[in-house]
Amino acid sequence: MGQVTHDQANLLLRLYELRREPRMRQAREWFIRDFSANSIEEVFQKYPPGSEENASFRMVSSYWDMCASMVNRGLIDDEFFFEHGGEAWLVFDKTRQVAITQRKAMGNPLILKSLEDMGTRMEAWRERTAPGFNQRMRERLAQFAAARAQREKAGKPGKAGKAKRA
Repeated sequence: MGQVTHDQANLLLRLYELRREPRMRQAREWFIRDFSANSIEEVFQKYPPGSEENASFRMVSSYWDMCASMVNRGLIDDEFFFEHGGEAWLVFDKTRQVAITQRKAMGNPLILKSLEDMGTRMEAWRERTAPGFNQRMRERLAQFAAARAQREKAGKPGKAGKAKRA
């Protein structure tokens, strides 16, 4: 376990504070609940440019890519971030195939690369510290997606009730 500095702790707290901004919170909620795509083409098909969903996808993925860049450069200790940044892994996992196709389509090997590099390390760290957890999370997320699809098929709202959060 690395020695965490006050500056690292303050930076992590600041990153969490940014997540509380209302539009970011809305984007994160949508992303976790509804985002599902395996290629950049599918992203554009399901969430066309100019749509609220496309803006949310870009907001969430670029936010976590920026956070990952800070971790990758040592501004925040890996383990300290991994202990508290589970959502970053979720975004990495949900975007990994999209990133590959987007890099190829755009000719830019750096698209979401910081998130991929950090997410790969985080995944290995989680497997060392909690063997099987990554797979159980994927299974749980798949169950949530199946339940949402079932609700939508039955004509029931796909959103959970809106709880007021700080």
